[in-house]
Amino acid sequence: MTQLHDDLASASSRRAAAVAAARLIAASARRTQQELDVDGAFPAAEVRALAEHGLLAAPLPVRWGGAGLLERDGSKALALVLSAIGAGSLPLGRLYEGHVNAIGLILAYGRIEQQEMFAAKSREGHLFAVWNTQREPGVRLAAQGAGWRLQGAKIFASGAGFVRYPLITARTEAGDLLMVIPDAANARVDLSQWRAHGMRASASGAVDFSDLGVGDDSIIGGPDDFHRQPMFSTGAWRFAAVQYGAVASLFDLARAHLVKADRAGDPHQLARLGAAAIAVETARLWVFEAATRSHGSGDPAASVAYVNLARLAVERAGLEALELAHRSVGLAAFLRPHPIERLSRDLATYLRQPAPDEALCEAANFLVTSPRPIAEIWENEDAPD
Repeated sequence: MTQLHDDLASASSRRAAAVAAARLIAASARRTQQELDVDGAFPAAEVRALAEHGLLAAPLPVRWGGAGLLERDGSKALALVLSAIGAGSLPLGRLYEGHVNAIGLILAYGRIEQQEMFAAKSREGHLFAVWNTQREPGVRLAAQGAGWRLQGAKIFASGAGFVRYPLITARTEAGDLLMVIPDAANARVDLSQWRAHGMRASASGAVDFSDLGVGDDSIIGGPDDFHRQPMFSTGAWRFAAVQYGAVASLFDLARAHLVKADRAGDPHQLARLGAAAIAVETARLWVFEAATRSHGSGDPAASVAYVNLARLAVERAGLEALELAHRSVGLAAFLRPHPIERLSRDLATYLRQPAPDEALCEAANFLVTSPRPIAEIWENEDAPD
């Protein structure tokens, strides 16, 4: 067998192992979600399990000990991993999706020595994150000697106090937006402002990086690489995959409740279950197609438009599934400790991703300005099988 075949076989087996591990960890996370449903909680045991089963390293190329989940032919496996974890725990899925996002940015824009350094930290069990949200004036970078000094804070940072090497955005005195990976061990963390009714186990909060020094080895890429298309938009399919997993889990919980209550045979309940099944499958189809389209080698604008539509389609499917589950189960779905009550709060919160109207309008504008019939716009895109 040639080296190429050896590498392909290794990647395939590692991806299968990653999917199996994700499902195992999701089953464990599902059992601990109720006790973690408190402000400031963090799924530490589950994150350790992600490290122990190789999932923190799985987005890396095979040559660096990963499974190549971020590569073109790894997209289906990554979609399965993300949706499996999302089905078990949305907070855990949010944290893992952020880790994958950070690794992807490092691999795309980092220098080879930076890629190798942070790949080693990932293999060591470090969880990464991408923290971009901030209040003005945000995080700034001031030149200091041979390096830089940070000033300012990020908000709504998931994994605050637990992520040692977050990828954050910061603006220089000249106005350039750069990606920075500081050592956050000495950053000041405040979890008191995260009082959302859902996603309580994500340890989300404000992180103040003021007076932390960083060197050039912590600067990833160049000015405004963070917003560079198509990567900035096409990566959105990954959080949609986590959401899809939760939508599917919601269906399973509602069905189990109706069966246990001997109400599943009612024609009205059957109609709602049928409609919910359509919503679940709609989300799945969009997610897996968007995963492959995000690696398409055709028109990048077409890929961005498709993923933008996918994230909105999954949001709509999630909202519909929530309404149908609540109608079917009734008041019990709003009473703790029913698992639908917690999952509903987590899903409703996580579905609120930034700039949905902008994403929809950008996709629609692409369609308006395209001279081709809509049936032909994506059918000839060079997306992997």
